[in-house]
Amino acid sequence: MKKLISATLAASLALSLAACGSSASTDSVAASSESTAASSAAAESTAETSELAGTTLKVAASPTPHAEILNAAKDILAEQGIDLEVIEFTEYVQPNLVTESGEVDANYFQHKPYLDGFNVEQGTHLVSVGPVHYEPLGIYPGKSSDLENIADGATIAIPSDTTNEARALQLLATQGLITVRDDAGLTATINDITENPHNIKFEEIEAAQLPRTVQDVDFAVINGNYALAAGFSVKNDALATEDASSEAAQTYANILAVKEGRENDPAIQALYAALTSDKVKDYINSTYDGAVVPIF
Repeated sequence: MKKLISATLAASLALSLAACGSSASTDSVAASSESTAASSAAAESTAETSELAGTTLKVAASPTPHAEILNAAKDILAEQGIDLEVIEFTEYVQPNLVTESGEVDANYFQHKPYLDGFNVEQGTHLVSVGPVHYEPLGIYPGKSSDLENIADGATIAIPSDTTNEARALQLLATQGLITVRDDAGLTATINDITENPHNIKFEEIEAAQLPRTVQDVDFAVINGNYALAAGFSVKNDALATEDASSEAAQTYANILAVKEGRENDPAIQALYAALTSDKVKDYINSTYDGAVVPIF
Protein backbone atom coordinates (compact mmCIF):
# COMPACT_ATOMS: atom_id res chain seq x y z
CA MET A 1 0.00 0.00 0.00
CA LYS A 2 2.92 2.36 0.79
CA LYS A 3 4.29 1.72 -2.73
CA LEU A 4 0.93 2.55 -4.25
CA ILE A 5 0.63 5.80 -2.26
CA SER A 6 4.20 6.77 -3.16
CA ALA A 7 3.57 6.07 -6.83
CA THR A 8 0.37 8.11 -6.77
CA LEU A 9 2.09 11.07 -5.06
CA ALA A 10 4.91 10.85 -7.56
CA ALA A 11 2.44 10.87 -10.40
CA SER A 12 0.67 13.94 -8.97
CA LEU A 13 3.97 15.80 -8.56
CA ALA A 14 5.04 14.88 -12.08
CA LEU A 15 1.74 16.08 -13.53
CA SER A 16 2.02 19.36 -11.62
CA LEU A 17 5.53 20.07 -12.94
CA ALA A 18 4.68 18.99 -16.46
CA ALA A 19 1.68 21.33 -16.63
CA CYS A 20 4.08 24.10 -17.68
CA GLY A 21 5.30 22.02 -20.62
CA SER A 22 3.61 20.45 -23.66
CA SER A 23 0.49 18.20 -23.43
CA ALA A 24 2.45 15.35 -25.03
CA SER A 25 4.94 15.47 -22.16
CA THR A 26 2.10 15.46 -19.62
CA ASP A 27 0.44 12.42 -21.19
CA SER A 28 3.72 10.53 -21.23
CA VAL A 29 4.43 11.17 -17.55
CA ALA A 30 0.86 10.31 -16.53
CA ALA A 31 0.89 7.03 -18.47
CA SER A 32 4.21 6.07 -16.92
CA SER A 33 3.03 6.88 -13.41
CA GLU A 34 -0.24 4.99 -13.84
CA SER A 35 1.68 1.97 -15.10
CA THR A 36 3.97 2.09 -12.06
CA ALA A 37 1.00 2.37 -9.67
CA ALA A 38 -0.80 -0.55 -11.32
CA SER A 39 2.31 -2.71 -11.14
CA SER A 40 2.75 -1.90 -7.46
CA ALA A 41 -0.87 -2.77 -6.67
CA ALA A 42 -0.64 -6.04 -8.59
CA ALA A 43 2.57 -6.95 -6.78
CA GLU A 44 0.92 -6.32 -3.39
CA SER A 45 -2.13 -8.39 -4.33
CA THR A 46 0.08 -11.26 -5.47
CA ALA A 47 2.11 -11.09 -2.25
CA GLU A 48 -1.07 -11.28 -0.15
CA THR A 49 -2.47 -14.35 -1.90
CA SER A 50 0.68 -16.24 -2.88
CA GLU A 51 0.95 -17.87 0.55
CA LEU A 52 -2.47 -19.52 0.19
CA ALA A 53 -2.77 -19.87 -3.58
CA GLY A 54 -3.04 -23.50 -4.61
CA THR A 55 -4.04 -24.65 -1.12
CA THR A 56 -6.67 -27.39 -0.82
CA LEU A 57 -8.60 -27.68 2.42
CA LYS A 58 -10.52 -30.87 3.17
CA VAL A 59 -13.25 -30.45 5.77
CA ALA A 60 -15.45 -33.18 7.24
CA ALA A 61 -19.03 -32.13 7.92
CA SER A 62 -22.58 -33.27 8.56
CA PRO A 63 -24.74 -32.82 5.44
CA THR A 64 -27.21 -30.35 6.98
CA PRO A 65 -26.56 -27.60 7.80
CA HIS A 66 -22.79 -27.83 8.11
CA ALA A 67 -21.83 -28.96 4.60
CA GLU A 68 -24.30 -26.48 3.14
CA ILE A 69 -22.80 -23.63 5.13
CA LEU A 70 -19.29 -24.64 4.09
CA ASN A 71 -20.33 -24.64 0.44
CA ALA A 72 -21.66 -21.12 0.92
CA ALA A 73 -18.13 -20.09 1.93
CA LYS A 74 -16.40 -21.67 -1.08
CA ASP A 75 -16.35 -18.58 -3.28
CA ILE A 76 -14.78 -16.48 -0.53
CA LEU A 77 -11.94 -18.95 -0.20
CA ALA A 78 -11.56 -19.34 -3.95
CA GLU A 79 -10.79 -15.63 -4.18
CA GLN A 80 -7.76 -16.33 -1.97
CA GLY A 81 -6.65 -19.30 -4.06
CA ILE A 82 -8.01 -21.89 -1.62
CA ASP A 83 -9.93 -24.89 -2.92
CA LEU A 84 -12.42 -26.13 -0.32
CA GLU A 85 -13.36 -29.81 -0.48
CA VAL A 86 -16.30 -30.75 1.74
CA ILE A 87 -16.52 -34.42 2.77
CA GLU A 88 -19.89 -35.41 4.24
CA PHE A 89 -20.43 -37.83 7.13
CA THR A 90 -23.74 -38.94 8.60
CA GLU A 91 -22.35 -40.01 11.99
CA TYR A 92 -20.27 -38.31 14.67
CA VAL A 93 -17.20 -40.52 15.19
CA GLN A 94 -15.36 -40.67 11.86
CA PRO A 95 -15.21 -36.89 11.30
CA ASN A 96 -13.09 -36.52 14.44
CA LEU A 97 -10.95 -39.58 13.72
CA VAL A 98 -10.04 -38.45 10.20
CA THR A 99 -9.24 -34.98 11.53
CA GLU A 100 -6.94 -36.51 14.15
CA SER A 101 -5.21 -38.69 11.52
CA GLY A 102 -4.73 -35.79 9.12
CA GLU A 103 -6.91 -37.25 6.37
CA VAL A 104 -8.86 -34.02 6.53
CA ASP A 105 -7.75 -30.58 7.69
CA ALA A 106 -10.74 -29.71 9.85
CA ASN A 107 -14.29 -30.64 10.71
CA TYR A 108 -17.53 -28.80 11.32
CA PHE A 109 -20.39 -30.72 12.91
CA GLN A 110 -20.15 -30.61 16.71
CA HIS A 111 -20.21 -28.43 19.80
CA LYS A 112 -17.31 -28.11 22.22
CA PRO A 113 -18.72 -30.27 25.05
CA TYR A 114 -18.99 -33.17 22.59
CA LEU A 115 -15.45 -32.47 21.32
CA ASP A 116 -14.04 -32.38 24.85
CA GLY A 117 -15.74 -35.65 25.75
CA PHE A 118 -14.53 -37.28 22.53
CA ASN A 119 -10.93 -36.27 23.27
CA VAL A 120 -11.13 -37.90 26.70
CA GLU A 121 -12.77 -41.09 25.45
CA GLN A 122 -10.76 -41.53 22.25
CA GLY A 123 -7.41 -40.01 23.21
CA THR A 124 -7.58 -37.50 20.37
CA HIS A 125 -6.07 -34.02 20.38
CA LEU A 126 -8.67 -31.82 18.73
CA VAL A 127 -9.34 -28.16 19.50
CA SER A 128 -11.89 -25.54 18.58
CA VAL A 129 -10.95 -22.77 16.16
CA GLY A 130 -14.14 -20.91 17.05
CA PRO A 131 -17.96 -21.04 17.08
CA VAL A 132 -20.06 -20.57 13.94
CA HIS A 133 -23.72 -21.24 14.73
CA TYR A 134 -26.15 -22.75 17.20
CA GLU A 135 -29.42 -24.59 16.69
CA PRO A 136 -31.90 -23.25 19.25
CA LEU A 137 -34.50 -25.21 21.15
CA GLY A 138 -37.97 -23.75 20.87
CA ILE A 139 -41.27 -24.11 22.70
CA TYR A 140 -43.97 -25.17 20.24
CA PRO A 141 -47.75 -25.16 20.72
CA GLY A 142 -49.66 -28.42 20.86
CA LYS A 143 -53.16 -28.58 22.29
CA SER A 144 -52.51 -25.14 23.81
CA SER A 145 -50.87 -22.03 22.39
CA ASP A 146 -50.90 -19.46 25.21
CA LEU A 147 -47.80 -19.70 27.37
CA GLU A 148 -48.72 -16.65 29.43
CA ASN A 149 -52.00 -18.21 30.51
CA ILE A 150 -50.86 -21.81 30.73
CA ALA A 151 -53.45 -24.08 32.34
CA ASP A 152 -52.83 -25.67 35.71
CA GLY A 153 -51.62 -29.23 35.15
CA ALA A 154 -50.60 -28.64 31.52
CA THR A 155 -48.34 -31.24 29.92
CA ILE A 156 -45.04 -30.27 28.28
CA ALA A 157 -42.91 -32.74 26.31
CA ILE A 158 -39.15 -32.26 26.65
CA PRO A 159 -36.10 -34.10 25.27
CA SER A 160 -35.08 -37.11 27.34
CA ASP A 161 -31.30 -36.87 26.85
CA THR A 162 -29.35 -35.12 29.59
CA THR A 163 -28.02 -32.18 27.58
CA ASN A 164 -31.22 -31.20 25.83
CA GLU A 165 -33.43 -31.82 28.87
CA ALA A 166 -31.36 -29.28 30.80
CA ARG A 167 -31.61 -26.80 27.94
CA ALA A 168 -35.38 -27.30 27.75
CA LEU A 169 -35.83 -26.72 31.48
CA GLN A 170 -33.68 -23.59 31.38
CA LEU A 171 -35.71 -22.26 28.45
CA LEU A 172 -38.95 -22.89 30.33
CA ALA A 173 -37.43 -21.15 33.35
CA THR A 174 -36.63 -18.03 31.30
CA GLN A 175 -40.33 -17.89 30.43
CA GLY A 176 -41.21 -17.88 34.11
CA LEU A 177 -43.01 -21.22 33.96
CA ILE A 178 -40.74 -23.00 36.46
CA THR A 179 -37.76 -22.27 38.67
CA VAL A 180 -34.64 -24.44 38.43
CA ARG A 181 -32.04 -24.82 41.16
CA ASP A 182 -29.43 -22.08 40.67
CA ASP A 183 -26.38 -24.29 40.40
CA ALA A 184 -28.00 -26.91 38.15
CA GLY A 185 -27.08 -25.09 34.94
CA LEU A 186 -26.82 -27.30 31.88
CA THR A 187 -26.95 -30.50 33.92
CA ALA A 188 -30.46 -29.80 35.21
CA THR A 189 -33.12 -32.51 35.32
CA ILE A 190 -36.73 -32.40 36.41
CA ASN A 191 -35.44 -33.23 39.90
CA ASP A 192 -33.81 -29.78 39.98
CA ILE A 193 -37.12 -27.93 39.59
CA THR A 194 -37.66 -25.97 42.81
CA GLU A 195 -40.87 -24.16 41.86
CA ASN A 196 -43.65 -25.36 39.58
CA PRO A 197 -46.57 -22.97 40.23
CA HIS A 198 -48.66 -24.31 37.34
CA ASN A 199 -48.18 -27.96 38.34
CA ILE A 200 -46.80 -28.71 34.90
CA LYS A 201 -46.43 -32.37 34.03
CA PHE A 202 -43.35 -33.30 32.01
CA GLU A 203 -43.09 -36.07 29.45
CA GLU A 204 -39.48 -37.00 28.64
CA ILE A 205 -39.30 -38.13 25.01
CA GLU A 206 -36.43 -38.94 22.65
CA ALA A 207 -35.56 -35.66 20.90
CA ALA A 208 -36.14 -36.85 17.33
CA GLN A 209 -39.65 -38.05 18.25
CA LEU A 210 -40.84 -34.80 19.80
CA PRO A 211 -42.40 -33.28 16.64
CA ARG A 212 -44.69 -36.31 16.37
CA THR A 213 -46.01 -35.85 19.89
CA VAL A 214 -47.01 -32.18 19.69
CA GLN A 215 -50.70 -32.93 19.11
CA ASP A 216 -50.80 -35.09 22.25
CA VAL A 217 -49.40 -32.52 24.71
CA ASP A 218 -50.02 -28.87 25.50
CA PHE A 219 -46.53 -27.77 24.49
CA ALA A 220 -43.29 -29.39 23.32
CA VAL A 221 -39.69 -28.20 23.52
CA ILE A 222 -38.02 -29.23 20.26
CA ASN A 223 -34.50 -28.92 18.84
CA GLY A 224 -34.24 -26.55 15.89
CA ASN A 225 -33.01 -29.19 13.44
CA TYR A 226 -35.85 -31.60 14.28
CA ALA A 227 -38.40 -28.81 14.11
CA LEU A 228 -37.14 -27.78 10.67
CA ALA A 229 -37.17 -31.37 9.40
CA ALA A 230 -40.77 -31.75 10.60
CA GLY A 231 -41.90 -28.70 8.67
CA PHE A 232 -42.18 -26.26 11.57
CA SER A 233 -41.13 -22.66 11.08
CA VAL A 234 -38.87 -21.77 13.95
CA LYS A 235 -39.46 -18.05 13.39
CA ASN A 236 -43.22 -18.29 12.98
CA ASP A 237 -44.29 -21.34 14.99
CA ALA A 238 -42.07 -21.32 18.07
CA LEU A 239 -43.54 -19.43 21.01
CA ALA A 240 -40.06 -18.88 22.49
CA THR A 241 -36.51 -19.91 21.59
CA GLU A 242 -33.07 -19.90 23.19
CA ASP A 243 -31.39 -16.53 22.85
CA ALA A 244 -27.93 -16.21 21.28
CA SER A 245 -26.62 -14.78 24.56
CA SER A 246 -27.94 -17.68 26.64
CA GLU A 247 -25.60 -20.10 28.38
CA ALA A 248 -26.92 -22.93 26.23
CA ALA A 249 -26.31 -21.11 22.95
CA GLN A 250 -22.79 -20.12 23.96
CA THR A 251 -21.97 -23.58 25.28
CA TYR A 252 -23.50 -25.65 22.51
CA ALA A 253 -22.52 -23.52 19.54
CA ASN A 254 -21.27 -25.63 16.64
CA ILE A 255 -17.57 -25.11 16.07
CA LEU A 256 -14.85 -25.44 13.46
CA ALA A 257 -12.39 -27.99 14.89
CA VAL A 258 -8.83 -29.00 13.95
CA LYS A 259 -6.02 -31.08 15.37
CA GLU A 260 -4.14 -29.23 18.07
CA GLY A 261 -1.34 -27.16 16.58
CA ARG A 262 -3.17 -26.30 13.38
CA GLU A 263 -5.58 -23.74 14.77
CA ASN A 264 -3.39 -20.81 13.71
CA ASP A 265 -2.53 -22.06 10.22
CA PRO A 266 -3.21 -19.23 7.74
CA ALA A 267 -5.48 -21.44 5.61
CA ILE A 268 -7.49 -22.54 8.67
CA GLN A 269 -7.84 -18.94 9.79
CA ALA A 270 -8.97 -18.01 6.29
CA LEU A 271 -11.60 -20.77 6.47
CA TYR A 272 -12.88 -19.55 9.82
CA ALA A 273 -12.98 -15.96 8.54
CA ALA A 274 -15.05 -17.12 5.56
CA LEU A 275 -17.45 -19.07 7.80
CA THR A 276 -17.96 -16.00 9.97
CA SER A 277 -18.32 -13.54 7.09
CA ASP A 278 -21.36 -11.39 6.34
CA LYS A 279 -22.01 -13.46 3.23
CA VAL A 280 -22.32 -16.67 5.23
CA LYS A 281 -24.34 -14.94 7.95
CA ASP A 282 -26.82 -13.77 5.31
CA TYR A 283 -26.95 -17.28 3.85
CA ILE A 284 -27.73 -18.84 7.22
CA ASN A 285 -30.38 -16.27 8.09
CA SER A 286 -32.13 -16.57 4.73
CA THR A 287 -31.96 -20.37 4.47
CA TYR A 288 -32.86 -21.95 7.80
CA ASP A 289 -35.82 -19.96 9.05
CA GLY A 290 -34.36 -19.51 12.52
CA ALA A 291 -33.48 -23.18 13.02
CA VAL A 292 -29.81 -22.32 12.56
CA VAL A 293 -28.55 -19.02 14.01
CA PRO A 294 -25.14 -17.36 13.46
CA ILE A 295 -23.28 -16.78 16.69
CA PHE A 296 -20.65 -14.37 15.37
